[in-house]
Amino acid sequence: MAPTTEDGEPSTRRAAPAAAPPPGRPPLSEAVAPGGRMPRWLPRAMVLALALIAAFQLGSWAFHQLTGLLINILIAFFLALAIEPAVSRMAARGIRRGLATFLVFFGLTIVAAGFVTLLGSMLAGQIIKMIEGFPEYLDSLINWINAKFHTDLRRVDVQEGLLHSAWLRKYVQNSAAGVLDVSAQVLGGLFQLLTVALFSFYFAADGPRLRRALCSVLPPARQAEVLRAWEIAVDKTGGYLYSRGLMALISGIAHYILLEAMGVPYAPVLGVWVGLVSQFIPTIGTYLAGALPMLIAFTVNPWYAVWVLGFVVIYQQFENYMLQPKLTAKTVDIHPAVAFGSVVAGTALLGAVGALIAIPAVATLQAFLGAYVKRYAVTDDPRVHGHRGRNQGGAGMLTRMRRLWAGRRPGGQERS
Repeated sequence: MAPTTEDGEPSTRRAAPAAAPPPGRPPLSEAVAPGGRMPRWLPRAMVLALALIAAFQLGSWAFHQLTGLLINILIAFFLALAIEPAVSRMAARGIRRGLATFLVFFGLTIVAAGFVTLLGSMLAGQIIKMIEGFPEYLDSLINWINAKFHTDLRRVDVQEGLLHSAWLRKYVQNSAAGVLDVSAQVLGGLFQLLTVALFSFYFAADGPRLRRALCSVLPPARQAEVLRAWEIAVDKTGGYLYSRGLMALISGIAHYILLEAMGVPYAPVLGVWVGLVSQFIPTIGTYLAGALPMLIAFTVNPWYAVWVLGFVVIYQQFENYMLQPKLTAKTVDIHPAVAFGSVVAGTALLGAVGALIAIPAVATLQAFLGAYVKRYAVTDDPRVHGHRGRNQGGAGMLTRMRRLWAGRRPGGQERS
């Protein structure tokens, strides 16, 4: 039926043609793959993306699971670098390298076992002495309280009250429940110690073989750089341990003199304890080292414990700001500020282990990179030494202002 107008007459207008697609836009049939399917590259891209995500997650999980093992290997590597000079000297005299490494470890084990035995016997003797003298200490404390506060306390009543108190029963129950946790921690520590010892033994005994295996996958130019970096690491690690040993000796002698002057028993062993623990246990080593002498001094005289605490604090400040920066900078050859910053950064990254190995690692990196940094002769200028000329800076500006002021008349006009 033909279209009509509102009055019923046939319409003479033609229908508008269909809108043409805008120029430049491809037809819809060309934008979709034949048959309405997705492009061939899209499934492969999705599979590749999922595989990359899965590999990243798996690698992250494996790294977190193996963090403890990697840290133990790192400690073992630096320990092997520390004993490398002794093993190399013995090997140069005709001793097999494996036997030389075993002799070095055997000597270190004998020294450590002797020190632990002496320290354990001393500590056990002091604990027995404190337990035997506990009633006397308690009687003196009760007498002082009765005289000071006009009370009527008796040692028997205090002991019965302590034995039948609720907090003591709760403490015993918690201690019994925590025995298994302590045992597990001790076994875990022994396993970590054994792991570090085994890896360090292999690194030291098979050092030449390890270097050959590493150099076999590198071109000759890179092999020389790797061997040079290895030697630098040995020198810097040995220098760091030498500085720590020297500071331990100084600290042990200083604390021994104090304890011997006050008449504290076992002063030589306590001096060795303070020196070793304060230097080779980072961050908390000072507090652990000072706690035992304070406890022993308290058994002699309570005021002696206060004197020991004050000496430990003062000596620690002297060591941190005077002794340690100079010795570390001389033996490891790095600036004191760099040494302090490396310890802080190592502690933030790896905790106590990072604080212990940060300085030799930074010293090794600094010495290795120093060979590739081009240096120039410094010009002979007084400003290099911090001297400033008279006509420089503020003095020159003041002279120019005076000349400008002298060239003007009082009325502000220029002189003719």
